[in-house]
Amino acid sequence: MNKKIITSAHGGGGTATKEIIDIVREYLGNPVLDQLGDSALLNLGSTEIAFTTDSYVIDPIVFPGGDIGKIAVCGTVNDIAMEGAKPLYMSLSLILEEGLEFELLERVIASVSSAARKADVLVVTGDTKVVEHGRAGGGLFINTAAVGRRYEGCNTSVSNAAPGDLVVVTGTIGDHGVTIINEREELDLESDLQSDVAPLNTLVDELLTSVPGIKSLRDPTRGGLAAALCDIAGASKAGIEIEEDKIKVKREVKAACDLLGFDPLNIANEGKAVIVCSEDSAQKVLEICSDNEFGRESVLIGRVVSEHPETVVLRTRMGGKRIVDMPRGENLPRIC
Repeated sequence: MNKKIITSAHGGGGTATKEIIDIVREYLGNPVLDQLGDSALLNLGSTEIAFTTDSYVIDPIVFPGGDIGKIAVCGTVNDIAMEGAKPLYMSLSLILEEGLEFELLERVIASVSSAARKADVLVVTGDTKVVEHGRAGGGLFINTAAVGRRYEGCNTSVSNAAPGDLVVVTGTIGDHGVTIINEREELDLESDLQSDVAPLNTLVDELLTSVPGIKSLRDPTRGGLAAALCDIAGASKAGIEIEEDKIKVKREVKAACDLLGFDPLNIANEGKAVIVCSEDSAQKVLEICSDNEFGRESVLIGRVVSEHPETVVLRTRMGGKRIVDMPRGENLPRIC
């Protein structure tokens, strides 16, 4: 009898990843963990904090628009920000492989420094381990953790969406995933495409301090926009309808997806947010986003509906409809 094993699909953030999460919840489940947010929300006396951890194993380590150091900081602070909290402090643990060049290590640490300044977060603790050659494919893995203080009275859970709410995405989708695919698979796509990796906490800060109608926040990383919307629809037990012609996809991303048979909705992003807001807040959300360097191409892509609960439906350019499923796995592993 064949034993079931872990595959790269289990790291993709879709339904395959849920198989691992189910095992963790079976043995470690508790009211905090079972919320399954980007961060754990903890009450410490009169203060509510968000606490998160993440690991970065991206291949290649350096890519157009960033490197493993930048993505480690941005991914971590974004997980805190999506829970409606201000990132404050983070840890940085390095797993280095024998043979790694000091020049590359210094470049990565300089990127960590630059990204941390941009996000206004302090790296306050860490650890270093060196493993034998071949045990950290590519030479460098990073693990992070972070804490942040939640904005008073703020709740941005993915379970808050309700019929009538509108859905905003803060720019083009698929830039990060296609950039990594192009670099790693040496597709030689002639393009200036770069990863969108960016810290979103300053944008979230402006939104949460200016717009009372923010309902849910999610960064569409592994599993892409499809996974983020399916998470929101499922947790809120509501339907979501999105318009294909409103979703921004760069020409290079669309071309690569057409060539490789990928759906741009499933491709990872590292500098975008999905914002669900009340209808009367949408215009203010778009105005704030358009004035922020990380939200200038924000667009309204759809709405939350009472029909087809827990299901995301795409209205196509041709006038048809199709269900947007939760991806099973990632098209390629190690995109973050």
